[in-house]
Amino acid sequence: MKKPNIICHMMTSIDGRIDCEMVGQLTGVKEYYTTLEELNLPTTLSGRVTAQLELAMPGIFQAGKSEKFGKEGISRKVEADGYEVIVDTKGMLLWKDDTEAEKPHVIITSEQVSTEYLEYLDTRNVSWIACGREKIDLVRAMEILAEEFGVERLGIVGGPAINSAFLDAGLLDEISILIGSGIDGRQGMPAVFDGFPKDKSPIPVKLKKVKTYENGAVWLRYLVAE
Repeated sequence: MKKPNIICHMMTSIDGRIDCEMVGQLTGVKEYYTTLEELNLPTTLSGRVTAQLELAMPGIFQAGKSEKFGKEGISRKVEADGYEVIVDTKGMLLWKDDTEAEKPHVIITSEQVSTEYLEYLDTRNVSWIACGREKIDLVRAMEILAEEFGVERLGIVGGPAINSAFLDAGLLDEISILIGSGIDGRQGMPAVFDGFPKDKSPIPVKLKKVKTYENGAVWLRYLVAE
């Protein structure tokens, strides 16, 4: 299959937690962004929860109709060297107009999305991909990103659900972890990957590179075993 080279890039505490507010207090935040730049990932992808907190406009889309789109579809509104890709299965998030955006959005939904929501995105000049009958077909979505949007390198910068979905689908080529100097330790806080069944075996990876910083941060890069 044709797909982008996909790297999951996250910053964590030394116990592997990724709560945004906590991570923002760790030594190494600056290095997270410099390492992201070094990875050369002009297109990045976030899940709905992360996007709702950090990227989208306030509020939730309220569809007046119940009609589902019900088929695969693509709408490319703005051509760019890099995109902000958002996985939003049912089409809930609100967006500004992308006509003049430096890094325009591509919203990926399932075919269960309402036709009205896709029409809303069109009015905002926001590109979208709808694929997967009941849930998003990530493999097909990555093919479309490569073939229709010209995406060659993609950074996954979301939370545990979207990270785990890409790992489980066999789509990750590399995992990049910037470990900040600090421990979270709070019960129930999210980790880089989470949600697999208890009987799932560990997924093997191969160490590619280690870099340490004077402030105590450590950058680890792993290749995901095929």
